[in-house]
Amino acid sequence: MKSVAGDSTPGNPPADPPPHFRTDDERWLGLANNDARADGQYFYAVKSTGVYCRPSCPSRLPLRRNVVFFDQSETAEQAGFRPCKRCQPQEVNLGDPHTPMVENACRLIQQSEIEPSLDDLATSVGMSKHHFHRLFVQKMGMTPKAYMKALRAERMRGELTRGGSVTRAIYDAGYQSNRQFYEEATQILGMSPKQYQAGGKGERIGFALGQCSLGSVLVASSMKGICALSLGDDPERMVEALKRRFAQAELIRNDPPYERLVARVVEWIDSTSMAWDLPLDIRGTAFQQRVWQALRKVPSGSRRTYSELAEELGNPHAVRAVASACAANELAMVIPCHRVVRRDGSLSGYRWGVERKKLLLEREQSTEI
Repeated sequence: MKSVAGDSTPGNPPADPPPHFRTDDERWLGLANNDARADGQYFYAVKSTGVYCRPSCPSRLPLRRNVVFFDQSETAEQAGFRPCKRCQPQEVNLGDPHTPMVENACRLIQQSEIEPSLDDLATSVGMSKHHFHRLFVQKMGMTPKAYMKALRAERMRGELTRGGSVTRAIYDAGYQSNRQFYEEATQILGMSPKQYQAGGKGERIGFALGQCSLGSVLVASSMKGICALSLGDDPERMVEALKRRFAQAELIRNDPPYERLVARVVEWIDSTSMAWDLPLDIRGTAFQQRVWQALRKVPSGSRRTYSELAEELGNPHAVRAVASACAANELAMVIPCHRVVRRDGSLSGYRWGVERKKLLLEREQSTEI
């Protein structure tokens, strides 16, 4: 429970939290008490962090003056707040009694200095190992092992950003050995730990611009592979966006090898049958990677709704998280998020323009006929 003035004193029974949480004062009391009964009735956002949470989130109690309340997660996101990675408010499911059990297991993982075994997690929620594993995958869209790996990676990125030694960061993030971390380092950071710690300083990103049937195209690649493929109408704005993303990296523009690379990408974009055969450097969280892998399996000419994609991932309640992963995609067409539509078939947003999305779908549909 978060510490808050007004707690019950010895000898007096604690007052029940307000049952409806209609006023801001009642809502504040609900979040201060981590009251799970308030989940789904409202959400709170913290102006100083830009994050919104469910009332039962185990995070530290924010200052009251920094808190604003919302009735729905959608309105919190429309106001510019992003979902908390700990309590995942966009995936609240109050109707399923198993949800709190998985949440408790996630909380145990988060709070344990040594990663708990599958047996430990299953025992903590009173389930058999097999049943718990199946339920965890169903609710979270990944195995407990993958969740622990994603949590380690998130902590590692945070520790490196705060400075200090890499070795200390490795153990503070939950890795049991240097070897365990370095086996995953390239995948989770996209560069060496020292480079990441320095904000990507020293990383070399080559890029070039070109023109295709969809407008301007920017292609950028690291030593590992293509890390950005953008479409747009204003080439210089596209370059500025790349500079912001790789603020500390050394950006190399218009070298002949990259001009040839763009020519190959343009040929692929404008072709209706050419297969993609270039290496990629895909950077994202464990869940984003799963969404993007699923997207790459959607055939040309087909469409998926966000709900269908969430169901394919084994997590039908993660619709908002799936939409967020689609929005975070940096590789236009290679990861075909343009093939995802709303439940009614209408076109949702597309970071490279809804008109391009419409054109891509029409072109793919006509090719398949």
